Amino acid sequence: MKLLTATLMLLSFCLTLYAQITIDNFLTDDVKRAMDYITEDYIRANVQFLAHDLLEGRGTGSRGELLAATYIATQFKLLGLEPGGDNGSYFQKVPLVGITTFPSEFMTVKGKGKTIKFKYYDEFIAVSGVKKDFVSIKDADIVFVGYGIVAPEQNWDDYKGVDVSGKILLMLNDDPPATPEEPNLFGGKARTYYGRWTYKYEIAAKKGALGAIIIHTTPSAGYGWNVVQSSWSGEEFELANDVEPKVQLKGWLTEEATKKLLALAGKNLDELVKSAQTRNFKPIELGLKLSLDMKVKVRNLVSQNVVGILRGGDEKLKDEYIVLTSHHDHLGIGKPVNGDSIYNGALDNASGVSALLTLAKAFSELKVKPRRSIIFVALTAEEAGLLGSKFFAQNPPAPPIKIVANINIDGINIWGKTKDVVLIGMEKSTLGEIIDRIARKYQNRYAKPDQFPELGMFYRSDQFNFAKIGIPAIFFDNGVEYIGKPEDYGRKVVEEYIKKNYHQPSDEYNDTWVLDGAVEDTKLVFLCAYYLANADEKPEWKPDSEFRLIREKMMK
Repeated sequence: MKLLTATLMLLSFCLTLYAQITIDNFLTDDVKRAMDYITEDYIRANVQFLAHDLLEGRGTGSRGELLAATYIATQFKLLGLEPGGDNGSYFQKVPLVGITTFPSEFMTVKGKGKTIKFKYYDEFIAVSGVKKDFVSIKDADIVFVGYGIVAPEQNWDDYKGVDVSGKILLMLNDDPPATPEEPNLFGGKARTYYGRWTYKYEIAAKKGALGAIIIHTTPSAGYGWNVVQSSWSGEEFELANDVEPKVQLKGWLTEEATKKLLALAGKNLDELVKSAQTRNFKPIELGLKLSLDMKVKVRNLVSQNVVGILRGGDEKLKDEYIVLTSHHDHLGIGKPVNGDSIYNGALDNASGVSALLTLAKAFSELKVKPRRSIIFVALTAEEAGLLGSKFFAQNPPAPPIKIVANINIDGINIWGKTKDVVLIGMEKSTLGEIIDRIARKYQNRYAKPDQFPELGMFYRSDQFNFAKIGIPAIFFDNGVEYIGKPEDYGRKVVEEYIKKNYHQPSDEYNDTWVLDGAVEDTKLVFLCAYYLANADEKPEWKPDSEFRLIREKMMK
């Protein structure tokens, strides 16, 4: 009888808790106790292992990445999470095709009786977009297509019906800039998806182009030529089930090399850029012909997302989900820099996976499970073009309408506590408002939108693929107002990291990392995920979000 009475009392407590949960009252003693498991030591230990040289940079499909995935799956099992992968395992297999390109040393461009040779790696980068052993481009016409954008909602079309099939398209990076007359053109200062390299190659393929070459400048890319070199000189990947059209050549050209190429055509880069910044722009035949040979190694492989589930405690809501994500891959072994060839990816993104594991630990310690279920996913192949999240979104463990929200972690705060937290995509859904209210209530902090909108980070990390299928999603990033530091400290440390360490072997774990801010951020993610897993309130896309209609169609 005593046992029955106790059970009924616990059930009554849970029902009362669930019925009354609001942002003002959901921080119970159980939640506080679970949060105590979010510690610097737990975060630090996981980063140290995942970023160790033994894992060889966790390159997609590599031995090191499999070791990382196995470690994560083992941690999920130790924490009591249910397997959420294939056939009762923690692994969701992701079939991929790997393409390694070996371009000829020089790319040749001819025009007006002259010939210029551009040196691979130093002046141009080229990869094959097709699964062939050999790609040979001979005397292909080069056409300058401005930004290479077709955006009907912006009344913008850089192609103007010109047939560019079989040609090489030379295009500018980023979006066209806003003007005083149209301050919100292409998102204003923010980069849209039209400004991403992924879009540039996609639209070129749809137009039937033989290849596309993007002009690199540090301001337009948001990173230096060294990042292009490290990111595009190894094995590239695509999903094995990808049937979208592809260009044969995906290329990058330095700014100085571009100026030499255009001079051969009697053109000036600055003048072409200016002409491309208006709706009246039309493609310009440069009167140049390009030749390049590429040997290609193609292989089929299988990588893996690692999926663990904390099953919810409410019979009606346990089949709804909050998804927490972080990618476990990096660049693997690449060209040596200062004698180091292992691209460890400590901050990007061993640190994010460590936060994910820490969150899983805290949730596993709850005595009263959340009403909704929580899915923890360590994603593969983010660095290869968000492929792991794309596959997961194509093959979710539940219908997308049952997934309430996605919170993605890509890097943690290694520089100390902040007064704020930055949410990439804050303006797109009510998720940002929910997180801001929780931060203000429980941490005396506040949320800010993207502080580097020109980098287009929402379209460069895994939450994008959740948004594309209608799921409210947000990228949880570092704050920038560091306590006890100068006002510009936050911007400076990020810019310095991008310049020196981003996608470089120097992105290594260091004992000097200051992780008290990471602990506070991880606790905030925990609070937000816990609230979303229990509240009647669900996040929604804002009326002006490009993803709103996808969700609304799903709900009909």
